[in-house]
Amino acid sequence: MMKLSSSIVAVLAIVFSTSLSAQVQPETMASCLSTDIVEFDGNIVEAAVATPALSTLVTAVEVAGLVDALATSEGITVYAPTNDAFDALPGNLVETLLANTDLLSAVLTFHVSPMMVDPRRFVDGYRRSTLLDGQFVFIDRTQGYSRVNNARVNCQGVQASNGLVWIIDSVLIPAI
Repeated sequence: MMKLSSSIVAVLAIVFSTSLSAQVQPETMASCLSTDIVEFDGNIVEAAVATPALSTLVTAVEVAGLVDALATSEGITVYAPTNDAFDALPGNLVETLLANTDLLSAVLTFHVSPMMVDPRRFVDGYRRSTLLDGQFVFIDRTQGYSRVNNARVNCQGVQASNGLVWIIDSVLIPAI
């Protein structure tokens, strides 16, 4: 994996830190929609690596052997759960997932849509396919927030060279 310059890492860390803290206050639909998507000069995996709040996700992607697939797939959307989202999972579920690469791969591919999706644009509910065969995520806007399967979506997405990344506050669990 390419090394990112420290200045790029610092800038992206500040952008994501700022956008993560913006989640505390409910946004109006208009303000959320008007939030610009950040451009990142690198692929989705490099963007995640450059974001300290996604270090658990990065570890999981590495353990599952999905780095190359996520770095080279074109036109995808990743719903990226934060470290806090992984920490909120019950018991030792994170350790169980990390020990079972098949299950971990299923959970992680459930976080990827094979098309570019801006979840802020859906109000009344919309179903999008994922890379997990036959599984869909549901995107809507409830209680003032854009949501993917009820996980709150940060209003500021990141456009990487091969797709979009949206920070979410929960780990999505597929029906497997």
